[in-house]
Amino acid sequence: MDHRNDPGSLRRVRTRDLSATSRELVLLAPAGSPVPKFFHRVQNDADRHGQLISEMQRMRGQIYLKDGAIDPETLIQGRHQLSADGFSWHLLVANRDGELCGCSRYREHRDEIDFSKLSVARSTLADCPNWGHRIRSAVQSEITISRRLGYPYVEVGGWALTEHVRRTTEALRMALSLYALGQALGGGVGISTATARHGSASILKGVGGRPLEDRYSQMPSYYDSSYRCEMEILRFYSWAPTLRYASWVSEMKAHLRNILVLTAEPLAGIAAL
Repeated sequence: MDHRNDPGSLRRVRTRDLSATSRELVLLAPAGSPVPKFFHRVQNDADRHGQLISEMQRMRGQIYLKDGAIDPETLIQGRHQLSADGFSWHLLVANRDGELCGCSRYREHRDEIDFSKLSVARSTLADCPNWGHRIRSAVQSEITISRRLGYPYVEVGGWALTEHVRRTTEALRMALSLYALGQALGGGVGISTATARHGSASILKGVGGRPLEDRYSQMPSYYDSSYRCEMEILRFYSWAPTLRYASWVSEMKAHLRNILVLTAEPLAGIAAL
């Protein structure tokens, strides 16, 4: 049994399994975003930054293609390119040979964001006559929470792990790292359209993701015809992982402090957070 298909197995993983890995985390900063002083290893290298973006898109495309989530013609020179990539933080996993084997995307909206501009607005459920208006209302409520707290509204996505890594604790480490990253960046109220494929949605719910809901009920899972799989819309708060994993998120946050952060911007753009 592996972690992809057994969400309960998350409870049996020990903290030392998360830290005792030969795989390295690398963080790519989006253009124009200041890097908090929280991070100790910041390098300005536009060439390496661009190279890793390309490698990430190529790896993600091959994984999605093999899963049947996309068609070959959606790839551009073998790369799965999304407009959100240029505006997002990317947390990458590399093996001991420097080859990428995992990625996730974290996009902050610090200014007022309209529902129609979010990825969830293009979901199958958002187009449903019965649920579309309720999703919009629920998301707007979450955006209001973020504004009242002074946090950005965040979209999390692009989660992909190579097949051999899915059978390890890396999926759990990545999920916990997203909470840790949110805290390191100053906090966030977030949303994600999470796939049931490989147990991704179950893992995210296990560490603190909650189904999106309005005042009447939570939004149901749905079949996404674009990615050909069952999906759920999950919300999360960076400060509120599941209690049993709170100390693990703190451990991952401490680990993130010393990972390599690559930016294509002048280092003068480092923030004072």
